[in-house]
Amino acid sequence: MCPPSTPLAAALDDVKRAPLPPGDGLLADLVCANHILYDQGVVDAFGHVSVRHDRDPERFLLARNMAPGQVGASDIVSFTLDGEPIDAGGRRVYIERFIHAEIYRAHPQVQAIVHSHSPAIVPLTISRGTPLRAVFHMAGFIGTGAPVFEIRDVVGDGSDLLVRDGRIGAALARQFEGHPIVLMRGHGSTVVGESLKQVVYRAVYAEVNARVQTTALGLGEVSYLSEAECASCMSSHEAQAERPWALWKEEARRRRA
Repeated sequence: MCPPSTPLAAALDDVKRAPLPPGDGLLADLVCANHILYDQGVVDAFGHVSVRHDRDPERFLLARNMAPGQVGASDIVSFTLDGEPIDAGGRRVYIERFIHAEIYRAHPQVQAIVHSHSPAIVPLTISRGTPLRAVFHMAGFIGTGAPVFEIRDVVGDGSDLLVRDGRIGAALARQFEGHPIVLMRGHGSTVVGESLKQVVYRAVYAEVNARVQTTALGLGEVSYLSEAECASCMSSHEAQAERPWALWKEEARRRRA
């Protein structure tokens, strides 16, 4: 079979690279997710949230390099699963986009991701004897012990702890087998979900759980949720993720009116 002519091949390449517009609802929800996570203290000037493209599972949507609380619809960029921006138009993008790219590549069921440095989580990334565990019913998804990603195992000593390329991102992505949240030593955490609403719920309540757990540890012996309780709580309470989403969304809208 003869190869396509050069003009045709070039045209096909252009089609493959061309950004597909996401649904208006998905774009609006991604902007809202950025604002909610900032308002709830999960992210500050740093951190990011992404969603898999609703028209192309081989792409995802993530804001350009900026503070999440200031993200607008025009700031959203489409990326390939190599972490390459499709329509950045020369704008800077997040260094750690490879967190998102490699998780989406490795886990087709994942539809949304939050990466943050939320303050109650960070101490549990460096406390070797105290893993993050579910201590109350809203955080059953954490389970009986969240894994901690050690970047030294991938790049050795002397890194800036950032996920700067696909190799580090792929190593992090492997930690999500059976876990919706992975802590990152001296850095923060990454949470995955099957929707934006679910992943925002998880990111917020992971931070709340970390605060409650740390407070309880100062009082004495802690009674953690069992594995069976974690599974039951996750099934029951995450089915109601729409309730906090609606509240947080309205609060975010009012703050920015």
